[in-house]
Amino acid sequence: MQLKTRHWDRIGNGGLTFTELGFGAAPIGNLYRAISDTEADAVLQAAWDAGVRYFDTAPLYGLGLSETRLNRFLRGKPRDEYVISTKIGRLLQVCAPESRDCIGKFFDVPARQEVYDFSYDGTLRSVEFSLERLGLDRLDVLFAHDLDVFNHKSQGALDARLAEFMAGGYRALQALRDQGVIKAFGAGVNEWQPCQWLTERGDFDLFLLAGRYTLLEQAALETFLPMAQARGIGIVIGGPYNSGILATGPRPGAFFNYDLAPPEVLDRVARIEAVCAGHAVRMVDAAFQFALRHPAVVSVIPGGQGLAEMASNVAASRARIPSELWAALKAAGLLRADAPVS
Repeated sequence: MQLKTRHWDRIGNGGLTFTELGFGAAPIGNLYRAISDTEADAVLQAAWDAGVRYFDTAPLYGLGLSETRLNRFLRGKPRDEYVISTKIGRLLQVCAPESRDCIGKFFDVPARQEVYDFSYDGTLRSVEFSLERLGLDRLDVLFAHDLDVFNHKSQGALDARLAEFMAGGYRALQALRDQGVIKAFGAGVNEWQPCQWLTERGDFDLFLLAGRYTLLEQAALETFLPMAQARGIGIVIGGPYNSGILATGPRPGAFFNYDLAPPEVLDRVARIEAVCAGHAVRMVDAAFQFALRHPAVVSVIPGGQGLAEMASNVAASRARIPSELWAALKAAGLLRADAPVS
């Protein structure tokens, strides 16, 4: 049974065909724990065998390790058979092992420090480095990475980065698209507000929105998602399980938004899980399928470090959800009344 696909072509340049289930490649960059090359290859092979043909990575993921592991796996695969996106905004500089970034987040990775650079030249340098790490001669999608308060810690700091990007990196991405070097560009962020800010000021194709349109959170429906849909902008949904809790359930130590879930989130997830159980539906299946229901969404890219997680993601992508479940969640006040579910 092949995975379903969604074709996107906003500006008439042929567009891209995404598998509804994509592969978020942060985990194969040794996110939260180290895995071997053999383990990473096995997860990637399981994804490929299941029909996954969209892969999203970034220089940040494993400080280059995610891109180099994808290089080895994709080498020899027909280039027109898959879509790949990576990101700009960070350059990686060699440093002493004890000085590297992301200690405690990425394990057994190259000794590198990340340097934010959203300038025109910095963007082109980032693309060049990614092409080398990936071993490719072209990319499909480029996202400006982490233009959000979550990463820059204050609105003022974010405003400065947004200004730098619009004055430099944005123009570089436009030029790369106009020249046919890439098919599409946008931003990959953890908040919907910067996506709307950018949409109001530029000509963007796709946004990768992580964790902000899920069974737990639908505030993006108020203004941003309708705007994206009206403009033909495609949405890739990252973090459909809100960093894990919608997959694991509200167990002790469950993660929400990259941290331990607070009591109010644990309580809400427990209520969602109970409704799902009442309809004999795995909550993780409902979480994946809910994200796909919005007409602007082109792919959902949950992470997966092991074969069991990969198999669960594949099952979620193929699950059938009874319409009664969505109605019950809305009736219980656990899902916005205007959330598309058909």
